[in-house]
Formats: sequence, structure tokens, C-alpha cells
Amino acid sequence: MDSDTIANIKTLAIDMIKCANSGHPGIVLSASPILYALYKYHLNINPNDTEWFNRDRFIISAGHGSALLYSTLYMCGYPLTLEDLKNFRSIKSNTPGHPEYGVTKGVECTTGPLGQGVATAVGIALGEKILESRIRKDSNSKTQKIIDFKTYVLVSDGDLMEGISYEALSLAGTLALNNLIIIYDSNNTTLDGSTKFVFEEDIHLRFKAMGFNTYKVNDGNNISQLNIEINKAKKSKKPAFIEVKTHIGYGSLLQDTNKVHGTPLTDDDINQLKDKLKISKEPFYVNETLRRDLIGFIASRVGDKYNSSYDLYNKEIDNKLDTKYQDIKFYFKDNIKYDLSKYKWDIDKSDMRDINKLVLNKISREIMEIVGGSADLNSSTKAYLDYQDDITKNNFNSKNIWYGVREHAMGAITNGLALLKFIPFASTFLVFSDYLKPAIRMSALMNLKVIYIFTHDSIFVGKDGPTHQPVEQLSSLRALPNLTVYRPADLKEIVGCYQSILNNSNPSAIIIARDKEERLKNTSVLGTLKGGYVIKENEDAKVTLISTGKDLVTSYKISIVLDKLNIKSRVVSMPSIEIFLSQPKEYQDEVLKNKKRIVIEAASNTSLCRFTAFENVISIDSFGVSAEPKDVLKHMNFDLESILKKVIEIVNKN
Repeated sequence: MDSDTIANIKTLAIDMIKCANSGHPGIVLSASPILYALYKYHLNINPNDTEWFNRDRFIISAGHGSALLYSTLYMCGYPLTLEDLKNFRSIKSNTPGHPEYGVTKGVECTTGPLGQGVATAVGIALGEKILESRIRKDSNSKTQKIIDFKTYVLVSDGDLMEGISYEALSLAGTLALNNLIIIYDSNNTTLDGSTKFVFEEDIHLRFKAMGFNTYKVNDGNNISQLNIEINKAKKSKKPAFIEVKTHIGYGSLLQDTNKVHGTPLTDDDINQLKDKLKISKEPFYVNETLRRDLIGFIASRVGDKYNSSYDLYNKEIDNKLDTKYQDIKFYFKDNIKYDLSKYKWDIDKSDMRDINKLVLNKISREIMEIVGGSADLNSSTKAYLDYQDDITKNNFNSKNIWYGVREHAMGAITNGLALLKFIPFASTFLVFSDYLKPAIRMSALMNLKVIYIFTHDSIFVGKDGPTHQPVEQLSSLRALPNLTVYRPADLKEIVGCYQSILNNSNPSAIIIARDKEERLKNTSVLGTLKGGYVIKENEDAKVTLISTGKDLVTSYKISIVLDKLNIKSRVVSMPSIEIFLSQPKEYQDEVLKNKKRIVIEAASNTSLCRFTAFENVISIDSFGVSAEPKDVLKHMNFDLESILKKVIEIVNKN
């Protein structure tokens, strides 16, 4: 029965690839027994309740194996149809080219570039540890786990070659995440050829050095051996790594060659393969008896676990377990509206990073979902929760995560936490946002409520020089679809930014200056919530100055000078372009009513320029220099005197 069902999973996936004339047959034919063994014998899942919170998570980090995943999900009874399989890689289908979170039931996260999936899985495993620790602490059932699931990941050679996987798995080993099981489809072949050219390290020594227990299956087609090693991994007191030796394109005429990696099989190859597998040559053939038996076997194996999971939870609720845990499906509630006006914001601090820290600390005391940390920069970004302990392998009942110098992994791990309904934050210098940009992109693709806190913006960094002075990063972040970018100028705008962030579902990046705050009288929380607003009005104005963050103070000072020169001016704060552009057109026109507009921002001119002509942008479009901040500004013609001169020149143009 095992071999016949595996054969049907293989041929369905091969037919999907053939029908789409696109896909990756190699992994289908090598890794089908792995997925079959996992889903049939090991994963605690309920295909009829894909949101069961205590389900085991399976992540196919080798996302090019999507056809294999969809075929397996279909055979296991997930809500996919044959029509869905036939529409593989078609527009608006439930079976996109790579797995996408929120599109296909049973897909736990979007796995695009190699390495992202395995790093995100580390975040999910970490999140399970935090939840289990929190609930057990508050539970009457101290000896029995209420939250208890494992995260399994299928990885390829490519996943393990990508630097992000090493970053994330190193942290997983340090934290002893024994709920994480990595399964390596080891076939010695990449898209371009043999791994002997690029990847010959002793993978077991590498994983042991990171703190993993390692196991090996010598024949990836041997279900019994697969089950034995997976069972060992499930009992491991450390995170587990299982190498499964396979043959890429097993059974194809192109077996063990790179040609079978990413090219659909020919008709002749498909026919001979189906002959070997002793299965009908009819496209999209399904043995309904085998499918029904597989669905029934999984339901029988998991049924008690599924029912007892809810029973135990409900028992705890009856025993007055804290009401904050009452939503078993999601653990945290969705669609909560936050109003930060109830807090007193009499913060006697001047450093923008300190202000951000105090706001973050205050709101996180009441919002239990908030967790996070920085990439070894707590002391500099100050994004740290003072009232909490640090998460370690001996203490997960906390909120502060030490990521180490692992920016890219930090971003992906943060995504994993967000998939468990945390509101996680990740922090580093703005210039280092480039290190985690691929993970930020995945946050945006999955529409995850992640908060990225970036400090040390622009050339104001000073003596650290151009390597640490971000120029293009702000515009680069603003260019990402579905990411809301905030650059607040003071306390009131920081509060407004967080209220907006908490009441929206998409990811956010908040850019905090390293410098001291210079408070402006007319900034406001409500204005910030609209993305852009007027902080200095003048009905007779000839020009409107538009700025964000620290540059808003500069614009305000210049406006005062212009007024004395009888050049009437207005000042607009634009803390979030994305939020402003979502406002009604009438409001936008009211804020930007002057035809003559000048943008002043110490960053690349490719984002705010949309509100004016390119020649009316005073920006930074070259790398900075290493010197005192005031000397850098003078050198870059971005000191107050130089900017004022440029503004007057622009105003006097016809």
C-alpha cells in the first residue's frame, strides 16, 4: 500500500508539471517517500481543521517542490481538488509555483528563495517554546503540556548552502529547540550539476557542532528506515537533523542528473516512469481507494490527539485559566483595536531611541503578543524590554530574544513568530536593513504583523562613515509593496506610528534617529495617523516644505527664516507616505495644496519626489564621509545654511 500510494503522489505531481509545462520533477521523484512517511505516520494534523493550533507544522523550505507538496496534501484529504492540481502555476490558482501562505490550505508559510523556509521554521519552533512555557506557568495542569507541537522542515542542498540557514540553525542549536526536525533530501545534485563542485563538507559534523543530534537514512525509498530515524528525532533532547540519501529524479530516464531538476519530463519519460510504477497512464489518475485509506489512517492515528488537545484546553478554561488564553485556535485574538491615548506620555527623555524604547516598553506590558530583539545591538538601538528577562534554552517564559549578529535570520525567525500570532519586533541599524531585506520581503508577501525598528538614519551617523550612513535604504524600504514605512520626528509622532502599526495587519518599518529630539509644537498623534499633515500653516504661502523625521525640524526652522524674508511658507510632516496615500484625495490635496513644493529629506530622492518635481528635492544622493556630524552635513551641503540657500533658489525660479 505504501509503494502504490507513493507512486500515485509522484504521478499526480509529474502530471501537474507536465500540464503547466513548468516545475521541478527531480524533487518530486526523490522526496515523495519522505513526505508520505511524514504525513501518514508522524505529523499530528487534521486536514479538516487546518487552523488547529496544536498541529505539527511542516515547512517545505525547498519550495520548488511545491507540486510534490500539493499532490501529497490532496492525497491526505486537504481541501484541494483535482482541478486545483490541473491549474498548477496558473493565475489565481490554489496551487502557485512556490508555496504561498494564505493561498493553499496546509501551507504553513511562503517559501520563496532557498533558506527562508528553514529560518522561518526556527521562528515557529521558538514560538512554540514561548507559548508552551507561558501557558504552563499559568496552567493548573503543570505536568501536562497544553501547547505541544513539532516543526518539521524539508531542506535541499541549496537551503543548506544559503547563509541564512546557518545563521538560523546556529541559534536553534544554541536555544536547544528540540521541537525542530530538519530533514535533508540529500541527492548530491544541484541545478547546475554535482555538489562535488560546491558542497562537500561533512554535514553531520557541521550540525553536531551547532548543537543538533544527527541521524541518517541510507535509502530514501525505505519507509521503515525513515520511520525509525524520524521516531528517534522526535525523542531527541536537541534539535534534530536527518540526512536522507535519495536519487534526484528517481525512476526517470534522467535520474541522478541535473537535467531532471527543473525541466518537465518528456512524454516518453513519463510513460516509462508510469510503467515502472505500475500505475495508469491516464493524466491525473487517482486511486480513490488508496486515497480514502490514507485519509482514514491519518484520522484514526491523530483523532485522540486532536480531541484531547481541545479537551485539555477547555478543562483549563473551566479551571479559570487566564482569559487571555481562551482562543485555542489562534491563541491571540485577531482584530484588536489599540488606543494609545489612554497612556500618559510625560517622558523626560531627549534621545529618540530612548523615547522609542520607553513607548515600546509601556505598550508591551499590556500587549502580551509583543516579543522581539535585535541583532546584537540592544545597547545601540535600545529596542529592549527592560521589565523582562532574556529568552535562553532554560527560560522561554520571556519576551527578549538575543539574535546575535544574524540580521538575515532575525528577519525570517521574526516571520515565524508572526505566523503564531505574536507581534514580533526586530531591530538593527538602518544601513543593515539590506542584510534582512529578503526576509522583510517575505513578511510583506505573507502580510505578517512584524515591526522592524531601524535606528541610526542617514548621514547624521557621522564618524562611523559611509559604511554606516544609510542613503538609499529608506527609499528601498518604501519601494517594497505592502510594507508601511514610518519616519517619526518626535515623541508624538512615535506614539502615532505605534498606534497605526498595532491597528494594521501588515508589516511595518519604523525609522528612528540616533539624535536628540527637538520637539515641535504642532506635531500630533492624530496627524501621524493620517500619514501626512500640516504642522505650520499659512494661507498666503508661496511654497510648501515637506519633510520627515529629523529633517522636519530643519524644514520648520527654514520656514521661520523664509517668513522673515517675506517668502510665505507652509510645513508638512510626512511620517508615512503609504498611510498618506491611503487617505481621501480631498485630504491629500488639502495638505499639499501649493503648486510649489520642496522636499527636504536626508536620503535618496526616489520616494518623496512623487510629491513634487525632481528639481525641487533637496536630498542625499551620494555616499557620506567620516567626520563629526556637523562637518559631514557641511561637506554634503545639507547644513541649515546650505539647504536654505537651495530653497530660496527653487522659490525664485519661474
